[in-house]
Amino acid sequence: MRILLADDHDLVREAIAAFLASEGGAMVDVAGTLPEAMTVLKDKGPFDLIMLDYNMPGMNGLEGLKKMITASGNCPVALLSGTTTRVLAEDAIAAGAAGFVPKTLGSKSMISAANFMAAGEIYAPFNFMQRKSDESSELLTDRERDVLYGICQGLSNKEIARDHNLHEATVKLHAQTLCKKLGARNRTHAAMIARDRNLV
Repeated sequence: MRILLADDHDLVREAIAAFLASEGGAMVDVAGTLPEAMTVLKDKGPFDLIMLDYNMPGMNGLEGLKKMITASGNCPVALLSGTTTRVLAEDAIAAGAAGFVPKTLGSKSMISAANFMAAGEIYAPFNFMQRKSDESSELLTDRERDVLYGICQGLSNKEIARDHNLHEATVKLHAQTLCKKLGARNRTHAAMIARDRNLV
């Protein structure tokens, strides 16, 4: 199996490449940026699998993934990430990724994932996807869920306060706490995250 691995962190890149080669029996070519990976693909391709770091130079989020998918022909392209969120994994797969591989994955699991994706299957670690969803819901108190539901219905803080017999300032405080817990920039973003994670 021939793999193209692109990651801008030298130690991470070399460590993953080493165990894919030694334990997985793969021939691994490496790159440190998306443009460099494109050059390696052009000069040394085709590959059985391409693995791209989500945060390396040239990626620009999922745009880099889409560029590589277009350039690679029929070769599966997977996303590697140290930022492991369920929403990112789902977005990557929806954009055409062959899989989403957290960098925290153990060496044997990483090799299994690589073989799985090279065979044309879609890989996303089920336990990780499930756990992230569950953790998000467990983080929220019942009152925060009430406020979140109101936000998702498009209600103002005043309307949510009236519906639940609360002070408007209390609702505002809950809304701020919600945004912190969900990693949301604002109320609208919190509502989007809540829908994505089936929290309401």
